[in-house]
Amino acid sequence: MTVTPTTPPAEGCIDTQVIDHVLLIGINRPAKRNGWTPPMFRQLAEAYTRLDDDPTLRVGVLHAFGDHFTAGLDLPAVTEYMKRGEKAIPAGLVEPHDFGLPDYRRRTKPMVVAVKGICFTVGIELMLGADIVVAADNCRFSQMEVQRGIMATGGATLRMAERAGVGNAMLHLLTADEFDSAEAYRLHFVQKVVPAGQELDAALAIAQRIAAQAPLAVVATRLNVIKAVEHGPLAAVSEFIETQKRLSNSEDAAEGVRSFVERRPARFSGR
Repeated sequence: MTVTPTTPPAEGCIDTQVIDHVLLIGINRPAKRNGWTPPMFRQLAEAYTRLDDDPTLRVGVLHAFGDHFTAGLDLPAVTEYMKRGEKAIPAGLVEPHDFGLPDYRRRTKPMVVAVKGICFTVGIELMLGADIVVAADNCRFSQMEVQRGIMATGGATLRMAERAGVGNAMLHLLTADEFDSAEAYRLHFVQKVVPAGQELDAALAIAQRIAAQAPLAVVATRLNVIKAVEHGPLAAVSEFIETQKRLSNSEDAAEGVRSFVERRPARFSGR
């Protein structure tokens, strides 16, 4: 599909578009390879918060305009924030990296990411903080913070090891090397690799498939997986009975039974 962006200001912006129950979230600063500035981080958090707060929205798709997902941080624009230990994202919003910072909300609804071309530093961390990643076969990845005298603090030190093991995480975090889509797939950083130009269509197809399922069950399933990863299997298992009881008493569960009996697609309401 083709999504037409707005004309971005010099500091870039985040564009949004709704397709049925899916919120498309577009990184829009192609003239600077989508280098991240403080206003872009704030607008991204606002878009993630909109996804969680709007009951008509069920899934988000993060993508980028231009040839590249992102070249990473615009260091001159964000250095002063880092020196002061400040976040560019106002407190109270959904934090897009989703690792539970104090004063920030965590996302509950699914996020699918479509990456292409250059995907450096914060780009990797945003995709690892999402749920499903589709990569174009022309991607170039690098977690290069150590080349700049700083540390990756958007989740790479957590999630690279979680997905790929400590040794593989250290290989890419400590060398700041560049790797391709095949390596990202091997490391479980991305879930699908498609020909360049097809990544957004593939991500949207996955999002629409998710959006067709029962919304309460989707959110509960996602959160239980996150619970298991972050707190262990026993913590996730301890929620099984109460979560299933709540879901089984929902309108969507009743619709699921009706659709099964009537042999038709379910029409879920999210209630």
